[in-house]
Amino acid sequence: MPRSSRLDALSQGRPATASALIRRALRSDIVALRLKPGTPLSEKEIAEGYGVSRTPVREAVLRLADEGLVDIFPQSGTFVSRIPVHALPEAIIIRKSLEETTARMAAERARSSQVATLRAVMERLRETEAAGDRDGFHQADEAFHAGIAEAAGHPGIWTLVQQVKIQVDRYRRLTLPEEGRLARIIAEHGAILDGIEAHDPDRAAARMGAHLGALLDDLGGIKDHNPDFFVDAPPPGF
Repeated sequence: MPRSSRLDALSQGRPATASALIRRALRSDIVALRLKPGTPLSEKEIAEGYGVSRTPVREAVLRLADEGLVDIFPQSGTFVSRIPVHALPEAIIIRKSLEETTARMAAERARSSQVATLRAVMERLRETEAAGDRDGFHQADEAFHAGIAEAAGHPGIWTLVQQVKIQVDRYRRLTLPEEGRLARIIAEHGAILDGIEAHDPDRAAARMGAHLGALLDDLGGIKDHNPDFFVDAPPPGF
């Protein structure tokens, strides 16, 4: 969203609303790597850019720090946090477990209309891949996984997954530019959906597990290619 549009939205709200909107915008920029790990953040400059006082900015930054997306060092400043390597395997395992369950249940319960909706999302994935639109691809990918949870009858599981995978999303963004990566994701999604459409719970769950488990296999190579974006050890007091 253009900065001017964000300012227009902020000008309509109370300070608490401004804080929520600033947090949402910064969070989006951090997860999408538009704000790269290690980038310094100036509360003064952010406040000036949005035309607000520093209070809602401070509130937003503190919330982002709670999510592990921002590091605040009293003597040094505020920075976009680096991606914590130590936290990724556990988050991927938790997500894999939850989404194997939704894939299995979707294969048992999905209605034909829900399968058709997932097929339409698959088409969006192909279109965004062809256009080189990685942001659009990521959004369609999210819609695909959310749609499976919906078809399973437990959309709240996707809400839990979103809470778990925030650092994984930053890591995943680094994998998208790899040659053939988007095509591979589309093929993996297609295999999951085939299992759901065939009402084969074991196949759907296995394909989902393979799809998400591949993130663990790729971690070492992605980290080696982007060493400045990652941190190996938890911060002091973790």
